[in-house]
Amino acid sequence: MKLILVSVIALVMSMSVQAATCELTIDSNDQMRFSAAELVVPASCERVRLTLTHSGRLPRNAMGHNWVLAETDQVQGLSTDAIRAGVDQDYVPAGDSRVLAATGLIGGGEQTSVEFSVTELRGRDLTYFCSFPGHSMMMRGKLIIEG
Repeated sequence: MKLILVSVIALVMSMSVQAATCELTIDSNDQMRFSAAELVVPASCERVRLTLTHSGRLPRNAMGHNWVLAETDQVQGLSTDAIRAGVDQDYVPAGDSRVLAATGLIGGGEQTSVEFSVTELRGRDLTYFCSFPGHSMMMRGKLIIEG
């Protein structure tokens, strides 16, 4: 009986941990587009694991994409500074506090993921964008965290 009870408790605890991390997926392509202009995180989520795919064919150095999250009023300055960071840093300035989450830079046929907490992001005006040079104006959207 004790073994069954311990097993049930372990199962419930693992389900709670899994429920707290939500999965989101977004695609990018060779036409400089994300597949969604808005991503919504349910109120029950404490963490998000975002997967970025690139359904295009062009390589990382020609049509690379990443997914960078920032407060909306920080996007313009951050996207300019990201260009200076260069391809070796995936066009994301190292240690920049404006970057709330970011994936690596990928090319056609590749995918990458990032996991981040949404607890402190609730109620903030959030924008995601691709920081590859020249992409940020066309490749951006809103991240909405419910609750």
